[in-house]
Amino acid sequence: MSLACFEWLNCLIFFLFFFIFTINPCLSVDQIDEFSIIAFDVDSFHGDYTPPSPPPPSLPPLPPSLSCDEDLNGIGSLDTVCELNSSLNFHDDVYIAGNGSFHVLPNVVLSCPIKGCSISINVSRGEFSLGQNSGVFAGTVFVSAWNASFFKGSVVNVSGLAGQPPAQTSGTPSGIQGAGGGHGGRGASCVTDNTKLPDDVWGGDAYSWSSLEEPWSYGSKGGTTSKEEDYGGQGGGRIKFEVEETVEVGGSLLANGGDGGEKGGGGSGGSIYIKAHRMTGSGRISASGGNGFAGGGGGRISIDVFSRHDDTEFFIHGGKSFGCPDNSGAAGTYYDAVPRSLIVSNHNMSTSTDTLLMEFPKQTLWTNVYIQDHAKASVPLLWSRVQVSGQLRLSCGAVLSFGLAHFASSEFELMAEELLMSDSVVKIYGALRMSVKMHLMWNSKMLIDGGEDAIVATSLLEASNLLVLRESSMIHSNANLGVHGQGFLNLSGSGDMIEAQRLIISLFFSINVGPGSILRGPLENDSNNNMTPRLYCELQDCPMELVHPPEDCNVNSSLPFTLQICRVEDIIIEGIVTGSVVHFHWVRTVIAHSSGAITTSALGCTGGVGRGQVLNNGLAGGGGHGGKGGEGYYDGSFIEGGVSYGDADLPCELGSGSGNDSLAGTTAGGGIIVMGSLEHSLSSLSVYGSLRADGESFGEAIWKHEYRTVSNIGPGGGSGGTILLFVHTIMLGDSSVISTAGGHGSPSGGGGGGGGRVHFHWSGIPTGDEYLPIASVKGSINTRGGFGRGQGHTGENGTITGKACPKGLYGIFCEECPIGTFKNVSGSDRALCYNCPSDKLPSRAIYVNVRGGVTESPCPYKCVSERYLMPHCYTALEELVYTFGGPWLFGLILLGLLVLLALVLSVARMKYVGGDELPALMPAHRGSRIDHSFPFLESLNEVLETNRTEESQSHVHRMYFIGPNTFTEPWHLPHSPPEQVIEIVYEDAFNRFVDDINVLAAYQWWEGSIYSILSILAYPLAWSWLQQRRKKKLQQLREFVRSEYDHSCLRSCRSRALYEGLKVAATTDIMLAYVDFFLGGDEKRGDLPPRLHQRFPMSLVFGGDGSYMAPFSLQSDNILTSLMSQSVPPTIWYRLVAGLNSQLRLVRYGHLKLTFGHVISWLETHANPTLITYGVRVDLAWFQPTSSGYYQFGLMVCATSNESVRHWTEGQDRYLPPMEQSRWHGASRRDSIGCSGTSENLRICQRIFGGILHAKNLRTLKMKRAICYPFSFVVYNTKPVGHQVVHFLPFLSLTFS
Repeated sequence: MSLACFEWLNCLIFFLFFFIFTINPCLSVDQIDEFSIIAFDVDSFHGDYTPPSPPPPSLPPLPPSLSCDEDLNGIGSLDTVCELNSSLNFHDDVYIAGNGSFHVLPNVVLSCPIKGCSISINVSRGEFSLGQNSGVFAGTVFVSAWNASFFKGSVVNVSGLAGQPPAQTSGTPSGIQGAGGGHGGRGASCVTDNTKLPDDVWGGDAYSWSSLEEPWSYGSKGGTTSKEEDYGGQGGGRIKFEVEETVEVGGSLLANGGDGGEKGGGGSGGSIYIKAHRMTGSGRISASGGNGFAGGGGGRISIDVFSRHDDTEFFIHGGKSFGCPDNSGAAGTYYDAVPRSLIVSNHNMSTSTDTLLMEFPKQTLWTNVYIQDHAKASVPLLWSRVQVSGQLRLSCGAVLSFGLAHFASSEFELMAEELLMSDSVVKIYGALRMSVKMHLMWNSKMLIDGGEDAIVATSLLEASNLLVLRESSMIHSNANLGVHGQGFLNLSGSGDMIEAQRLIISLFFSINVGPGSILRGPLENDSNNNMTPRLYCELQDCPMELVHPPEDCNVNSSLPFTLQICRVEDIIIEGIVTGSVVHFHWVRTVIAHSSGAITTSALGCTGGVGRGQVLNNGLAGGGGHGGKGGEGYYDGSFIEGGVSYGDADLPCELGSGSGNDSLAGTTAGGGIIVMGSLEHSLSSLSVYGSLRADGESFGEAIWKHEYRTVSNIGPGGGSGGTILLFVHTIMLGDSSVISTAGGHGSPSGGGGGGGGRVHFHWSGIPTGDEYLPIASVKGSINTRGGFGRGQGHTGENGTITGKACPKGLYGIFCEECPIGTFKNVSGSDRALCYNCPSDKLPSRAIYVNVRGGVTESPCPYKCVSERYLMPHCYTALEELVYTFGGPWLFGLILLGLLVLLALVLSVARMKYVGGDELPALMPAHRGSRIDHSFPFLESLNEVLETNRTEESQSHVHRMYFIGPNTFTEPWHLPHSPPEQVIEIVYEDAFNRFVDDINVLAAYQWWEGSIYSILSILAYPLAWSWLQQRRKKKLQQLREFVRSEYDHSCLRSCRSRALYEGLKVAATTDIMLAYVDFFLGGDEKRGDLPPRLHQRFPMSLVFGGDGSYMAPFSLQSDNILTSLMSQSVPPTIWYRLVAGLNSQLRLVRYGHLKLTFGHVISWLETHANPTLITYGVRVDLAWFQPTSSGYYQFGLMVCATSNESVRHWTEGQDRYLPPMEQSRWHGASRRDSIGCSGTSENLRICQRIFGGILHAKNLRTLKMKRAICYPFSFVVYNTKPVGHQVVHFLPFLSLTFS
């Protein structure tokens, strides 16, 4: 379809729309979300500014298409390829169309230098290219192509060639003021009008807001400074590209306004619209305003490209103003259609002229709006909503204003995900309802002018996640302001401020008022108007809202608070929080650091109930409150000070001032600080800085007031205010101050102000065993009266009170009554703590402190020394004597007991002295079904086999830790995986696992130091300390392997995922630990896990160290029992373990040669004869020596080589015939593998590092004895008193010769 058909269809739609709109304007209002001067009356918006929006412009009818060769002097045809190799000048509209491609070769220019002249190129099925250094110059340039290329050095320029702007617009300024033309932004005006604000003076107005997504309007002409000649610059033209695929912008697209020079205003920028699927290049696209006496406004650019790969520069700034350099034309608009982002940028050219932002779309919201580089944007429509789904960002000197400065009577809404401000300003004339998730301000200001309309006097700012002010940022309102959120509010540092006449901050999780930052309400030095909070100065009783505040935390001008922080978890104050009535409601924790201050000083009443008497010359007595105001003195007579008023037990009154309001120098009393309420107390208040509600002092200096000099004759000081604290606990640091001091009087005899009131209203005071101190007071609490100067008197001190304390506690801070006193009534007076009766105190006893204080008589006591026993404080002997009836009867009983003890000891001596310590060794009865040679109860043979086979079925190997787990030699694992697990682990990852385990198993130096000190002072305590650290270390190892370590050394994916391939365990004495390796189930290896005979020879290490309290023992867990059950029945194995442990209990460290010999004999005579019948043999062995000489002892389990052994199966035992038994036992002893021989000290079977102990090499066992060996031998092998356990120290080590 040709462009002419499109033009005809657009005209038809426009006239149809205009007809329906004129007949039924209500229908157009409801159905068309578009602002129109036809549909709405200006008065319906209460004087709202409504710049007109023009109807859509229509394109002129297109002439017939030119031919390539005849009309254009080109080569080829427009239906195939047309190449233009010579420049052409046109004098009328040009239409070039065809089904082929059209190429303008380098250095060729197409020009139609006539205002509004159109060059249209329609090759929608082909390609269009503009070669290097080529150009197209016209008022309108339209290109439709499949692909379009504008090569480097090429230019499409419609600057200053605009046709007539749309009808019903005021983009061209009137008069001879030389103002700039308007379009996307207003034109500047350099006229100075003292009756108007700078914001109310501009040149040509903005238009075509409704079509900024597809701009197609000419720019406007600038004004002139002469009636005789028009010097104004022309507006920019129009550029429109519709490309199906790729457009390459390597040159320049210019639609700038024409320059007006020094006698004319600059023209406004035109329109540029590009629609394509893909865009590349690094060219320049500009629709900026023209320069002139006053700069023209910027134009409009819109890019509708799905895939952008360009690095193009965009310019939409206003033109320079030669008549007023600081006020260039307003910026235009740049709209990126795919991300739906609007950019208003003035290219860092300062201006006081607005870019108008009219109605924002309500369906399919814009994503982002960026106002930057000194652009000044305005939302002029009253009751407007600015809503985007992403960011609203202001940066680099940008300004955004809502409403009109003269009509602050409207509310505005601002809704976005993020509001980001950097070196920028937001102005609101009226009220603002803001709702964002994140509001960040950097050196920026938000200024709210509420006017004097009570309807719009309250602004609400909600930043649900984060509100941060940095680098002297400010939020200011001259009316009521509510700031809400659910996350964090952070005033970072010096200069950051939030202030309003009435300020309510609520619902944040945490508030941080940084050093030098301020929260203020009401404003400082503000004029008295309708928005100024009214204080209840003349009321005798304070409003109940101070102690029973409403729960909703809403901004309510009827409430007495001027600054309230409500429903906040934690508040950290390093700056200043100030106001007349400051209230913290539903707050958990408040911390005021050393630089932080909460102050209402001199912000109370200038009059009030306690105002001092005033003379006609302004001299007065001090104001009263908690204490009476000091009397003033003048000409031989005293001037009465203000009276004391209020309730000391629950104060909530403002301090009173002094002086006459009509005279200069009136002083004000202190305000009120209330923390918490009767229903919701603060959990914790920590003050390292100050809480102040001091009265105002009269200044001594002489100052000017209303063009007359005021002397230092003046009133007295204001009285202190009130600090009311509803808290659970409080802490006052060393330099902290809580003060409600009175102010000082004037030097000519003014009286000092009375002190204020401080009250601690404790909540939930713990009593009895639950008592904890509720206050730690190291700072100062000051309620003194102010000084009277001259001959004036000092004001009386105020009051410091606390809630009545429960029984046992007294004072303002409810401390425990002193030792030796009790308190059985409620109250805070020290006199209520009565002395305990002395007749009920034993002579060897003293009174003791009781948690929560003593509430009843008699008072608790204790004996003066531990050698005396309660309740009579007798010695142990005295207690025993008097328990048995006195000295005589006790002596007879003691004599009888001594005789009986002598008889018992004699019998024991005859029975035990000379007996052998070791039991006789009984040979095994091979033919019996139950072997009665094991020293244990026969009922152990009936122990059922465990059902924990699932672990043994996947068990691969048990790896023992090396070392005795002491501070000097902790547990550690050797590097390089053993050959039993080499197939299921990664060696590098295994070594890293070993490094992590060894680091975790090592002890800290201080742990060993404590052990060494305790070993000298109290050895049993040293053992307890060692055992406690051992348990902690074992728990850490288990937790690391169970949950922290990712099991990355294992090859099994299932083991790594389920954390089941490694387990750490230890013996009960925590001296031997091991790591078990398990299969994950996904290895698909038939040879894993290995059977018992494949594991031989297998080491079973003993726990313990051979001392009395930690003898050697073999621990048989479910895994070991299940493994051994593959060859040995569980009952036989249980009996072996029980018998072996009974023998190991007789092994004593220091006598290993002797005592290990009995163990070896027992194994040969009792254990191996039975085990060999199942193809198994055990031998005593040593394992894993350390560098310090420490060895581990245990069993070496080996298989015999005879293949005719009988195998045990679950549920039955099968035995060889008696004739074969003797032959089998002889063969098995000869053919045992790796369990005896001459190479015991070598690596056994190349798998286990250690050696076998037998009767021959046991005699070569040597003991290394340290210097303190005799002491250690006694400690290790003697039963301590009270069964306290001692630990083996490595004083001894083993060597073999």
